[in-house]
Amino acid sequence: MRLYNTMNGKKEEFTPITPGEVKMYVCGPTVYNYFHIGNARPFLIFDAFRRYLQYRGYKVTYVQNFTDVDDKIIRRANEEGVDSLEISERYIEEYFKDADALGISRADIHPKVTETMPEIIAFVETLINKGHAYEVDGDVYFDAKSFNDYGKLSGQKIEELEVGARVELNTVKKNPVDFALWKKKKEGEPSWESPWGEGRPGWHIECSVMSTKYLGETIDIHAGGQDLIFPHHENEIAQSECHSDHSFSNYWMHNGYININNEKMSKSKNNFFTVRDILEEYDAEVVRFFLLSAHYRNPVNFSRELIVAAENGLERIYTAKENLEFLLDKTEEGTASSEFMSGLESYKTKFVEAMDDDFNSADGISAIFELVKFLNVEVTSASSKSAVEASLALMKELTEVLGILTKEQDSIDAEIEALIEERQMAKKNKEYSRADEIRDELKARGITLKDTREGVKWHYDK
Repeated sequence: MRLYNTMNGKKEEFTPITPGEVKMYVCGPTVYNYFHIGNARPFLIFDAFRRYLQYRGYKVTYVQNFTDVDDKIIRRANEEGVDSLEISERYIEEYFKDADALGISRADIHPKVTETMPEIIAFVETLINKGHAYEVDGDVYFDAKSFNDYGKLSGQKIEELEVGARVELNTVKKNPVDFALWKKKKEGEPSWESPWGEGRPGWHIECSVMSTKYLGETIDIHAGGQDLIFPHHENEIAQSECHSDHSFSNYWMHNGYININNEKMSKSKNNFFTVRDILEEYDAEVVRFFLLSAHYRNPVNFSRELIVAAENGLERIYTAKENLEFLLDKTEEGTASSEFMSGLESYKTKFVEAMDDDFNSADGISAIFELVKFLNVEVTSASSKSAVEASLALMKELTEVLGILTKEQDSIDAEIEALIEERQMAKKNKEYSRADEIRDELKARGITLKDTREGVKWHYDK
């Protein structure tokens, strides 16, 4: 397996620290509102990547945090006149509703900043004691110049950053690029006791501490959106490696941005959509399929036309699965030919090769479409039952890796089944008017019939 490592800008062979095990940290949401489609991409992409690692036999320990102390949370709490903890807990619950709808599995650990305060304070104390941080009137800053490799992830040079930061009004810092590890308490903000007085942690320190607490000083993979490369991940690296004197993460993975109708998503352009908004109009599994249909590092354009195209593509795969399930009861016992089984195996090989190449889910889905085309031609009522069973098993195996094709076939009541059977008899007896009446009646009930070479198929309209 080869992964694109943001640290050096190239694909590298993936070699975990402990053979057969993967320690992975993914930056989670700041919980002050419903998460938007841009946030959804890393949550969903790296959930699918985790599934693939497990499919390939790795034992994965997956940590995704909740930032439940932040300026935005405090602002929202003050606007509503409630405690900031009430806001964060409310939106953690709402996060899980939307994540569950999108098929995003729970992390092994979902740490919260508010539950990690002793470790954060101890971490900052160590940085001060080692000469990498300093306190000024209750605020604690990281000394960026104390870390010789500062900027190695983003390619930013500290001298250039200093020039850009000199306009900042804060003159108490040693260097303009130094960043806050601990913030002195302000009126109306939650706070915790510390050696520097009451206050709360800065943003960057939180992830370093939660990752270290649950995964150790050096992890295999740290992932998140492209927007986190600088300053968040750059600052995580600096403080973590100064704290431990070890490499923080061996591989850095970042997904690309989402554009809305070919424009960058932003509140100012009023094209800023929460997942909750989108799921009111589109099926959650279609959204998941859409986001996996592009390579994770490429930008994605979110538009109505592309969602409809994804819906049609997913429907093709569902139809192939339903055809196979239909054929299970129509085929005779027998052994599939070695030629057929070899053909099946070739599509699994294509899928794995694509996914092993920097988690190329786009090409992985292309391999599934090729499999569908093969099955539509090669598997008929004349095939052996074992051929149908093997085909269905492979389709379920590959789609399960991506977290799609999770819906069960719709159930149908006896009355409707009788009407479908009556329509079939009417067609057989050339009573076409009655057959059309039944079709129209079922359509009025939200059921669409489709005549195929294998017999009549049906589905509930969306």
